[in-house]
Amino acid sequence: MEISTMVQAMQLHARLLKSGQEDPTHFQNLSKLFTFSALSPSGDLTYARHILTNLRTPNSYYYNTMIRAYSDSPDPTRSITLFLSMHCRSEEQPGVVVPGPDKFTYPFVLKACSKLRNTQMGKQIHGLILKSGLISDRYVNNALIHMYAGCGDSSLALKVFDEMSERDVVSWTSMIDGFVDNNRPIEAIKLFELMMESGVDPNEATLVSVLRACADTGALSIGKKVHSFVKEKDLSMKANVGTALIDMYAKCGCIDDARRVFDETMDKDVYAWTAMISGLASHGLSEEAMEHFELMKSCNVKPDERTMTAVLSACRNAGWIGKGLYHIRSMKKYKLRPTIQHYGCIVDTFVRAGQLDEAEQFIRKMMPIDPDVVLWRTLLWGCKVHGDVERSKRLLKDVELLKMDSRDCGSYILLGNVYAATGNWKEKAKMRELMNQRGLVKTPGSSRIEIDGNIHEFTAGDSRHVEAEHIYAKLNEMEENVRREGYDPKVSEVLLEIDDDEKASQLLHHSEKLAVSFGLVKTDPGTAIRIVKNLRSCEDCHSFMKLISKLYQREIIIRDRIRYHHFKDGECSCGDRW
Repeated sequence: MEISTMVQAMQLHARLLKSGQEDPTHFQNLSKLFTFSALSPSGDLTYARHILTNLRTPNSYYYNTMIRAYSDSPDPTRSITLFLSMHCRSEEQPGVVVPGPDKFTYPFVLKACSKLRNTQMGKQIHGLILKSGLISDRYVNNALIHMYAGCGDSSLALKVFDEMSERDVVSWTSMIDGFVDNNRPIEAIKLFELMMESGVDPNEATLVSVLRACADTGALSIGKKVHSFVKEKDLSMKANVGTALIDMYAKCGCIDDARRVFDETMDKDVYAWTAMISGLASHGLSEEAMEHFELMKSCNVKPDERTMTAVLSACRNAGWIGKGLYHIRSMKKYKLRPTIQHYGCIVDTFVRAGQLDEAEQFIRKMMPIDPDVVLWRTLLWGCKVHGDVERSKRLLKDVELLKMDSRDCGSYILLGNVYAATGNWKEKAKMRELMNQRGLVKTPGSSRIEIDGNIHEFTAGDSRHVEAEHIYAKLNEMEENVRREGYDPKVSEVLLEIDDDEKASQLLHHSEKLAVSFGLVKTDPGTAIRIVKNLRSCEDCHSFMKLISKLYQREIIIRDRIRYHHFKDGECSCGDRW
């Protein structure tokens, strides 16, 4: 009897109870009934647990299946609880024999630890694995790598990986994915290259992970090598690989290549459409992004929350306030509820347009959910940019940013900068002191550039690079040239109590300027220079790059935290709107 509903499952259960164990198919049907109840989307975990509880001699399959089901459920803690009862041989009923955990048990319970980000429990289970003698099992080790990486400890995951005597493609992929998820994309790329040198062929999951790493770092040449491998293995038509390629090319500044991959991808799902719409939006091609959104709907692909974020980002980057409001209201039509990210796009659109009254009213009165710290920060940033000192003072008195998230470093930095912009150095010093008291450290601005397959990362004033002497010599030359063109450092960007010459020096040594200088030193004339920056570009760097693109006849493509800037012939694709 095939089971597709719980009604059928209960009918089968009633038959089994009536016929008893004399029926030769009793145990086979009981296993089928239990598996359906535990693992099927139409099943019932409570019913499955009831079956397990009433078994006199359950074997490890029943326990492992129940632990697996709990690990996939919204409450994975039940997986750990059942595992502990299994390990301790505790009995739920007198006379019930509980089997011990085996090599199939541990991967499921480690998955629960990963979902809960419970490193401490994961370490304890790791200790039990060592005692059990299963530490040499490849599948158990793969689960340990995934668990540690999922808990945010990629260093422990790497330790497990390094100690493995035998690795398969899952081992490599889990470690590469762990590096990417834990913001170590350069190490992910290096490990992928080592994997290829070791003769292990990547699978689709590996390729998706390494393409994410390439997207994060702007490693275009590595991404292209991966694309060549994909073509060679005829994987480019797979939707998940195609989506990763679209995202990689878009984030590496090659929107034309992203379009080509999108056009070649068969059976485009919502993720492929969203990647393309998001890529176009971030490159400032908002009209084309909206055309793709309309085409997506005409292909009967329903948008999800991420699609709508991409659509609202297109509206934000184009300054379309009315369209943005229309699309956020239209989400009901797709049975989607706007999240704080969607409302954030609307607030950002108001702020960029200088409509600070409307932005504040939207936050205070028009949103059906409570605003988070990021929304207030966006408004405060707008006050700083548009010189609305009175509003910023009023917002600062409310102290809403500090009330909401005492661990949010960005709020303290922005508050300090707003105080500094109004000349209140004493209050800025207090913000710095509060950060120190709470152990908060500002994320340093950094810029990455890929040269000949190697990623080079710079921070402001960086002198550690082996070619620092050439980089700074070129930078000084660049400064002389742009000053002749009328460049005047925007010293107001430097919110420190130092003189203007020191401020100009600090501006000159911003990370993206160092990266572009290195690009000019190491690449041939006419070659495009691609930079990935982790923070929003400042106004001074934006003006500087426009002049450099004109004087050196280079296309400079910079991806900052918000969007792309294509500098060419003294102009920027953002239209000075970022």
